[in-house]
Amino acid sequence: MYRYSREDLIRILHLNSRQLAAWERAGLLASAESYTFFDLLQVKKVRDLCARHVRPVEIRQSLAAMQKQAAGMENPLLEASAFIAGHHRVGFRHDGKLLEPIAGQFMFDFSPGEKVIASVPVTRGSAAPDQPVPIDVAEMFARAVALEEDPLNQLQAIAAYDRVLELDPEHAAAHINLGTLYYNRQDYKAAEEHYRYALRIDPRYALAHFDLGNVLDETGRVAEAIQTYLNALQLAPTYADAHYNLALAYEKLKEPRKALKHWQAYVRLDGRGPWSVHARTQIKRILKSESLRIVYGGNAGSQS
Repeated sequence: MYRYSREDLIRILHLNSRQLAAWERAGLLASAESYTFFDLLQVKKVRDLCARHVRPVEIRQSLAAMQKQAAGMENPLLEASAFIAGHHRVGFRHDGKLLEPIAGQFMFDFSPGEKVIASVPVTRGSAAPDQPVPIDVAEMFARAVALEEDPLNQLQAIAAYDRVLELDPEHAAAHINLGTLYYNRQDYKAAEEHYRYALRIDPRYALAHFDLGNVLDETGRVAEAIQTYLNALQLAPTYADAHYNLALAYEKLKEPRKALKHWQAYVRLDGRGPWSVHARTQIKRILKSESLRIVYGGNAGSQS
């Protein structure tokens, strides 16, 4: 079975190392250096729940409660379909029923907003004509993520994400990943549309603000990009990549003092990352430049 490296997982799911480490400390994931496809699927589900403002401790409690409710279930995130059950709790669809495991209550399945299961027409002979075939959108999303891993499969990945959005137009993570595929193909208009759609779904999705900032920066709207990066940092102050890109944007506008703050923040957050050398170089350059300006200004003032 093919295994993904830790770096692969972070890149494919658009995470950062601190997020992954935090989920490991919270007991949601086992620390590892390589992952199977099913591990990737589990991490993706944790990411999506956190993106919808479910706290890691609540996810962990819901998983433990579900294991008690469903005897023999080892990993509810993979063996049952998770969804938001209200009040930032996690519910599960299992054996055709909806269950909120912490309360131990079964739920009636008449909510049109339930995001995990969708229906598609059945093929002749596969089931009764009036019976829909359940499609797990999370599983389909994971297949799209796997396709995205191989650059040769980008068109298939785009088609897979489109299918996810046909079934669940409000799937913010699918909009994000689809936007990134278009961004990498330099189709910035399509990328921007998907990032903005994700933000309409969830205005507090820091990753969507960050990705939208990248499109705005790439298309020359640097001032707009700066505001969008600031939005991301307001939601996630430790978002190292947002600090890095914000510093670059301020440099483009010839505002080194504003850039300095974010170069320094990036180094504090990711001092060993591959871009930290550049950030440190920029810090030294700006500090040297500002020191010379102060000395020059001081001398000029004493001569007047």
